[in-house]
Amino acid sequence: MKTNSKKWAAVLVSAAAVVLIGQVTDVASFITHQRVVHTEDAFDMYVDAAPEDELKKQITLKAAEMKIEPIDAKLDRVWKAIPGYNGLEVDIEATYQKALSSPKSESISYVMKEIAPKISLDDIGPHPIYRGNPEKKMASFMINVAWGNEYLTPMLDTLDKYKVKATFFLDGSWLSKNKELALEIRKRGHELENHAYSHPNMSKLSTERATLEISKTKQLLKESLGVDNKWFAPPSGDFDQETVNLAAEQGLKTVLWTIDTVDWKKPSSESVVAKITKGTEAGSLILMHPTAASEGALEGMIQGITQKGITLGTVSETLSSARLQTKVE
Repeated sequence: MKTNSKKWAAVLVSAAAVVLIGQVTDVASFITHQRVVHTEDAFDMYVDAAPEDELKKQITLKAAEMKIEPIDAKLDRVWKAIPGYNGLEVDIEATYQKALSSPKSESISYVMKEIAPKISLDDIGPHPIYRGNPEKKMASFMINVAWGNEYLTPMLDTLDKYKVKATFFLDGSWLSKNKELALEIRKRGHELENHAYSHPNMSKLSTERATLEISKTKQLLKESLGVDNKWFAPPSGDFDQETVNLAAEQGLKTVLWTIDTVDWKKPSSESVVAKITKGTEAGSLILMHPTAASEGALEGMIQGITQKGITLGTVSETLSSARLQTKVE
């Protein structure tokens, strides 16, 4: 009896050992399997992530090469207030996301964004402005209007022909009598601004009268044309610092010219074209009036200036710090 009991005990112990060994083997096998699976997953994740990390690194390195620093507005001894010019840099995240969604065979298309200067025209206080930033290849026609109605429509037609927008500085007394013609100028997409009310020499006026000359035309521009006035061009270029300050108090910047057609002296149109084409450069503000000389020279001036690679725009566009839109390779 005792012998049989010992045999059964041995059998039970052996069976338990077999079960235990099997469980241990299964656990070891499971752990080994898990290690293999997790290791493979980690490798796959690395393989998947590595190209993307390399792509972002490539974009970041290129971004450092492509960055263009902004230029601050400044007060120049000769030209007085000169506007700044925005810089340019790669939008790394936008470029990265765009590249990920593009076919791998395509080259990277860089998304750019502008960087504003730290110092703007507003930061340097009220000073006259004679030109735009020389790094911005844009110029503007400043057309001062107090007479010459018969030349305005032909000039507008020429501007339309070449898709050029100009800035017309309107004498207030002229505007009060010629609202329909002023509306036609606006309808054609040009900028309308302030040339005082009665074409006075601003530096010779009392503070009260000078203030009224500016405010009366500003109000007329708003009420007659719906224009929010931003710029003031003193008649005959006559002004003093008080004029600039008074304009600034009404939210206007005082603007003059870089180069003058002197069309009121009745030069030949050919001589005006030659002078303006030669003298215009990036940032130039070109003064003219509705006269026979400028009407006859306008087409030639547009052709000569644009052939120099300079874009023609409004005074606001030329004096803005915004960059000209150019293709980025």
